[in-house]
Amino acid sequence: MYCPIAPCMEDGHGIALKINMETKEQLDTATAVGCPSETSLAGRADVCKGCPGQMLCQQQGGADPDQEIIDLRMNAIKHKILIISGKGGVGKSSLAATLSMALAKLHPNKVGLVDVDVCGPSCPQLMAVENQTVVNTQWGWTPLKSPLGHIKVMSVGSLLQQTDSAVVWRGPRKTQLIKRFLKDTFWGRLDCLVFDTPPGTSDEHLTVVKVLKNVNPDGALIVTTSQLVAIATVRKEITFCRKMGLKILGVVENMSGFVCPCCQEETNLFPVGGVEELAQEFNLKYLGKIPLDPRLTSCCEAGQSIFEEYPDSPATKALIKLAETLETCLKR
Repeated sequence: MYCPIAPCMEDGHGIALKINMETKEQLDTATAVGCPSETSLAGRADVCKGCPGQMLCQQQGGADPDQEIIDLRMNAIKHKILIISGKGGVGKSSLAATLSMALAKLHPNKVGLVDVDVCGPSCPQLMAVENQTVVNTQWGWTPLKSPLGHIKVMSVGSLLQQTDSAVVWRGPRKTQLIKRFLKDTFWGRLDCLVFDTPPGTSDEHLTVVKVLKNVNPDGALIVTTSQLVAIATVRKEITFCRKMGLKILGVVENMSGFVCPCCQEETNLFPVGGVEELAQEFNLKYLGKIPLDPRLTSCCEAGQSIFEEYPDSPATKALIKLAETLETCLKR
């Protein structure tokens, strides 16, 4: 039987390479179910051609020996939520941090935030844990404890010796770090674990989706502004989620308008209605909009909680409403 993966390859005697029946059966099974990521043909089967994770699967070599431990850790956490965006600059990390604070009001001491934006970590500053150190114990890494809602935080930014050090890593090293965040970190029992991901679709997204597949992640929350360029990239993000089998919890419109801190009047900065139309087009939930409030920006940069500093801010009220809406979605 000739190899269907490389039929043109020949050995030194000009005889086509052969594969045994077991490999043939694996290939048939992989083709039937779609993704062969859990077989020895991961990244090498015909169905892998064109997949953005093909190289990653080839390097990981099929079944992951760490998966059992990751499943054990993650099964102790009720809800796993990915915060994603099609492009940078839409306030995704700020929303991930403030949404975690809002969820912590509903679930005191039961919320975690893991920063998987390996090359651009910002959660240490947003969560006021820059001066804390990750401690390795017999139970694993102890996550940092944010004073802003007592949220457990892990980020590569907390592992760097200098805050301005650049993380110049290829995909495999990013994958190993993210797996350590999930496998080696003692998260304990949580109600919610929020993932702050980098913009777009990259190795970080593929890794998170793959390692969480056995523990039923709740889905992804897409953050965007109403700019046409931002909305165009969201379409690609939706395609990615559906291709990877990741449920989309809904779309959040960030920076929907500028709120004057003096008179509270809101002025639209970007086109109106585009995000709602996008949600309707793809049959997604429109979870609301968060206004652009200068006080929210100052709190994020100073590592403060807007919920404590400005409880009556329109942004504060919008974030609490978003957390309550998300809570309803998670219970369904």
